[in-house]
Amino acid sequence: MKVTKTNIEGLLIIEPRIFKDDRGYFYESYSKAKLTEAGIAVDFVQDNQSFSHKGAVRGLHGQADPFAQGKLVRVITGRVLDIAVDIRKNSPTYGKHFSIELSGDNNLQFWVPAGFLHGFAVLENNTIFTYKVNNYYDKASEIGVLWNDPALGIDWGLPSSEILLSPKDEVLPTFDSFISPF
Repeated sequence: MKVTKTNIEGLLIIEPRIFKDDRGYFYESYSKAKLTEAGIAVDFVQDNQSFSHKGAVRGLHGQADPFAQGKLVRVITGRVLDIAVDIRKNSPTYGKHFSIELSGDNNLQFWVPAGFLHGFAVLENNTIFTYKVNNYYDKASEIGVLWNDPALGIDWGLPSSEILLSPKDEVLPTFDSFISPF
């Protein structure tokens, strides 16, 4: 497993070691010991999975304390552009975002700790996205920001005419009016 730091402190890209042969491939998708060695010493309490069509945008979401979540995300099949926005008020990268393409072909994983909003744009039909979290979901602790807020300057990798949103995501606040709990 190779772990690469990003230009935003705390966000990590995890590249598993893949063993391929004529039958296909094998890789270890999770090892608590290896992640702990890489600095991700958390106890995951839940796995989540979504199936999405091309154009779906899910985010930008997070949870406030005491239910703040770190997420270890990956794509089983298909392709997404994954986005994390730093909402840690004392961070030098507050309000900045990092994006990475995750796919069933590249098998990359992305660690998004608490203190970030998270979202993704689905770039292929029949995409299966999965993630581990280190805290349980709590509706009252939900936080979020409008996905296309110009103040964030996020390129979601899709024409706006193709974007599919949930009603909840259409009415999230702008970043300027968002009060970070971190």
